[in-house]
Amino acid sequence: MSQPTPLMPHATASWLVDNTALTFEQIAEFCGLHMLEVQAMADDLASSKYTGRDPVRAGELTMDEIEKGQKNPEYKLKMHKVPVTVSRTKGPRYTPVSKRQDKPDGIAWILRNHPEVSDAQIGKLIGTTRNTIAAIRDRSHWNIANITPKDPVTLGLCSQRELDAIVAKAAKKAGIEDEVVSDERLVDDREALIEELRAEREAAVKAASEAAQEAEAAAWLEAKRAAEAESGE
Repeated sequence: MSQPTPLMPHATASWLVDNTALTFEQIAEFCGLHMLEVQAMADDLASSKYTGRDPVRAGELTMDEIEKGQKNPEYKLKMHKVPVTVSRTKGPRYTPVSKRQDKPDGIAWILRNHPEVSDAQIGKLIGTTRNTIAAIRDRSHWNIANITPKDPVTLGLCSQRELDAIVAKAAKKAGIEDEVVSDERLVDDREALIEELRAEREAAVKAASEAAQEAEAAAWLEAKRAAEAESGE
């Protein structure tokens, strides 16, 4: 399993290029970048875009670790302290752009399977408006012909725990007795499907990130060659 990357990988790579004798490969691997990106920084094709960020001061790397890497080009730098990511705790739920088109399907599923859940609860869970929910309920939504009810958990719009919580709360408020199916195998199958879908999403995100890095690195390399050709003339 690969280690986490610095909080600001490009800025960190820029600092390491300017302040250490580490190889491009070592810096690229530690920062999670393509080696051509690091080489471009060393050639001043990209470093000017970033203000260097000292990973030692940030606590992500130690000088001892840097010295080990400088003595041995084959040495792989180890993260000293994993950067702390900031999570949202207030405000409306954020849904990635790639998932926003799935919201109507998730809303339709809840309306069909859990009519006791209020519009306010659906809005908070999915991150949508009451107007959208009402349009899907009365089938006046502009894209109603293409809306297919799908479990919002498998769509990645919410967690199973969040969905279960609002359903239980709505059922209690409506005076509905719990009708829980105690089939552990069914639960296991659902969880396995969710994990499979989550793994597929993570793989797709990783592939897109790698492709973007490749494209960016290729563009920098092309710019470098063009600059060299121009200076040669």
